[in-house]
Formats: sequence, C-alpha cells, structure tokens
Amino acid sequence: MHFETLAIHAGMETEREHHSVMSPIYPSTIFEHPESGLNADQFSYTRHDNPNRRQLEALLAELEGGKEAVSFSSGMAAISAVFQALKPGDHVIAPLDVYHGTRKLLSEFMSEWGMQCSFVDMRKISDVADAIKTESKLIWLETPSNPMLHITDIKAVCKVAHEKGVKVCVDNTWLTPILQQPLKSGADLVMHSTTKYLGGHSDILGGAVITASEDDNYERIRSIQRLNGAVPSPFDCWLLQRSIKTLPYRMRGHSINAGKVAEFLNEHPKIEEVYYPGLPGHEGHDIASKQMNGYGGMISFLVKGDEKDALKVVSRSQLITRATSLGGVESTWEHRKSSEGEHSPASPRLIRLSVGLEHPDDLIADINQALA
Repeated sequence: MHFETLAIHAGMETEREHHSVMSPIYPSTIFEHPESGLNADQFSYTRHDNPNRRQLEALLAELEGGKEAVSFSSGMAAISAVFQALKPGDHVIAPLDVYHGTRKLLSEFMSEWGMQCSFVDMRKISDVADAIKTESKLIWLETPSNPMLHITDIKAVCKVAHEKGVKVCVDNTWLTPILQQPLKSGADLVMHSTTKYLGGHSDILGGAVITASEDDNYERIRSIQRLNGAVPSPFDCWLLQRSIKTLPYRMRGHSINAGKVAEFLNEHPKIEEVYYPGLPGHEGHDIASKQMNGYGGMISFLVKGDEKDALKVVSRSQLITRATSLGGVESTWEHRKSSEGEHSPASPRLIRLSVGLEHPDDLIADINQALA
C-alpha cells in the first residue's frame, strides 16, 4: 500500500468500536477493569496505555515498516529512552555533527551514568568501524545530519555494526518515512521528534521510537516509557495522527520548495556555501539519491562576511520567521550558533533554514531582500 493511503488509514482499525470515521479522543486517565480481571492487553491507566496512543503507535510502526512503535511526550524523551535502555559501561558511537540536544545528553548526563561515547565522522565508514570496541552496543546515526546535512550510507553502517553485534538507531526526523526508510536499510531502531515534520504545524510536542523487532531492547524501551511516564497526552496523539494524514503531500511540497531555494542560494554572490543534498555538487548527493526518496526541506548555508553579517540576514526577513525548530508549514530560519549557545560547534556564519509550504517565489524574494 502506498504512503498516501497508509497515512490516512493505517492504525484506524485499532480501538474503533463505534466505527466513527475520525477517532474519538479518550481523555480518561483510568479504565474500568473487567469482572474477570485485568490482562496485559487491556487498558487500565493512561500512563501505561491509552486508545489514542495505541492507534498512533500502530500508524507510526506501519509507516516505518517496523514491528512496534513507542511514543513519548517529546523527541528528547524518545532519545533518552534509547540510551537508558542500554547499561552503564556500554559504549555509544554518534556523529561528530549531531543535534546539539543529543550531544549534550550524551556528554553531560549519560556519561555520569557510566555510558561511554565516541563522536566520529560517519561519512567515513572506516572511522565508524575503527570506533567499535568490545563495549559498543549502539551506533546513533543522523542522515542528513543537523545542521550540516552530512549524508551517511545507512546500509554500510549497518553492515559494519551488525558484524560486531552492535545495533543501529537512525534519527529520521528530518526526512520522515516518506523520504527515507532506515529499517529497510538494516537499522534496528528509528527515532522521530514528532514535533517536527510528523506534526507539521508547530503545535505538537512529541517523540517516537520504532523498532524492527520485538526483542529485549524494545521491551526495555517500552518499560522506560511506562515507568518514567514521559508519554504524550491523548489529545496530542489524536492531533498528531490527524497531521500525519497530510504528511506525504507536505513532504513533497517541502522538498520541491527547498530544491528551488537551494538552487537560488547556490548562485547568490553573498553566499559562500550551501549544504543541501539535492544539489549535484553536495558531497553526499550520490548516496542521498540512492537511499532517499526526496531531499527534504532543510537547508544550511554560510553567509560571506562574519557573524554580524549572518545575524543581519536573519533579522531582515519579512516572511520567514526567526525561530528554532523546524518542519512546520511556515518557513523558519535561525543563526545556529547563537541558538545552540556558547559551546556550539556551528560556524558563526551558518544559517539553518526550514523551508515551508509558502510559494517558493515568495520565499526567494524574502531571502533576496534579506541578503541585499
């Protein structure tokens, strides 16, 4: 079945006792036990399970081609659960260019818990292989990476990892299952900040982990979800499921618009470099073309000059919103270094742009006047 159909119908057969076309919202925190006693598949308490969450998880699992999905109240809660499912002393390998929240979690919190971590350039498979050691249990992968849009060959990393008994988790937030399916390339886990493209309207906070199998690792992640309690509300589950119905068409629009904006930026005299895998000159273009079904809506670029020049460009936009986060129908951009803080590895001249669904000519006109 095609993504356009799955996005609308997948999961709808779950908890649809009254056959409503749209799912009802179940705000109740408790459910009455049957006279025969409670079993594991029945609802009792919303932190543990809820009809809206179950329906959302069925949808997410089917879209990613996974066995199970575990949803959370934020992307960071989902990321944390993946790492918490490991044990003290385990070793994680992550990209040099990784989302700053993931980097901070690994460097400042999980290290205190006893976890080891190595940051490597995952564009070089040999570097990934060299980083694997006896204690290695997980490779965390972003492709495209945040914010430099580095591309990593998922199949190649999975091959190297699985030969050593190491699992692979791919942060698929930027592309969604519409544009990339990491589980089909061999990944064991996929993580989403559902706040971004899956939500798509800058009004939902959430996260999810989709697993390729119902193994012990999945059971630990599920247990962490239920015991730690960082679960999405029934309304957020309902709203997210509603948003996903238009996801295939939104992702198509984001990709088309971003491609046109990237081409414009690539030719502009005040831009030093554009990072977008859809450009033939991008170093990861060939790999991206093989493992992706589109190049996505995210662009990063370097402004000629210094930090003040970059900040001036961002401040002069009239249409594009100055904001952190991404994936909404509205375009947003930010000076990445100042957004991440003083320890950010981003260039002071780097701007990260989330291309929305406005007409591309209007976006290009706004960028052009901001660069003038």
